[in-house]
Amino acid sequence: MSSLTSPPQTAPGGPAGVATVSLSPGRRAWQRFRRNRLGFRSFVIFCTLFVLSLGAELISNDKPLMARYSGAWFLPIVKSAPETAFGGDFETPTDFLDPFIRQQFAKPGNWALYPPNPYHHSTIDYFAKAPNPAPPSADNWLGTDDRGRDVAARLIYGFRISVLFALALTAIGTVLGVITGALQGFFGGKTDLAFQRFIEIWGSMPELYLLIIFAAVFDPSIGLLLILLSLFGWMGLSDYVRAEFLRNRQLDYVRAARALGLSNWQIIRRHVLPNSMTPVVTFLPFRMSGAILALTSLDFLGLGVPPGTPSLGELLSQGKSNIDAWWISLSTFAVLVITLLLLTFMGDALRDALDPRKSDK
Repeated sequence: MSSLTSPPQTAPGGPAGVATVSLSPGRRAWQRFRRNRLGFRSFVIFCTLFVLSLGAELISNDKPLMARYSGAWFLPIVKSAPETAFGGDFETPTDFLDPFIRQQFAKPGNWALYPPNPYHHSTIDYFAKAPNPAPPSADNWLGTDDRGRDVAARLIYGFRISVLFALALTAIGTVLGVITGALQGFFGGKTDLAFQRFIEIWGSMPELYLLIIFAAVFDPSIGLLLILLSLFGWMGLSDYVRAEFLRNRQLDYVRAARALGLSNWQIIRRHVLPNSMTPVVTFLPFRMSGAILALTSLDFLGLGVPPGTPSLGELLSQGKSNIDAWWISLSTFAVLVITLLLLTFMGDALRDALDPRKSDK
């Protein structure tokens, strides 16, 4: 009597009776990435730190998250309240670091819920006990800078700005690099030759001098800096995408697609581009590292973000100007090194996961 069910499929060379499930290339790469403990843990740690930094206002802020005074509820972190609402004499915004305001909330029936670090990146503590820059203490975990601002708060907000800037610069550079590399590699000939000559001329332009000129002409801003760096950040990735397209366009599946009457755009989008994305994905963490270093270097030179914006480069510049305030340079250097190490470990793990020569065992 014949069986109504088909026998289990077995992998070639595998034990009889053991069924196997065919995984897509993406799932196999993800499993290889997870098996790299250092890279996967770095990915988890980096994502956790980035998500926490997105809520920096809830972690480090000079305004309470919630307060209750004389039976009334307040949300100072959402809506500012005048000092008179808490027993003060002026209609000015409340300084919640003022000892008088602290005493008001210490009275029975009144209370205020402060963030873990009760300082904003722009907060200047006029009631500090030590002169600025002050060393680490129970009030300021990583000390203060030369203006009396909390270093820990500026590191939290500076890390968020650096990562967001790196993500934006990486995304723009990736899109431009993929488009230009795809056009060169797929069409070749005069198109490739013209793009190569343009890249040679464009790459020979002094990027730092242009930044200095624009910084002198225009007011410094993150948007302007993002545009200027994006003009040059796509060329490195373009070469890798071009090489992948030059290789893939000669393969049989592209010829078969042409024979079926597909247009060039359909062949690029459906067939060549998905098979040419390995170098793009592999280099993403390293491109983010380069973007963070570029922003930090420009801020250190005074060519980056506007004055007052929390920045890792600005803190390093302060550390250089205040050699005795070792806590500024040490803490900023530690944050920068840890961030770059996490991105490097992620990039190494991603490169190994996408390497077809790596075994799935």
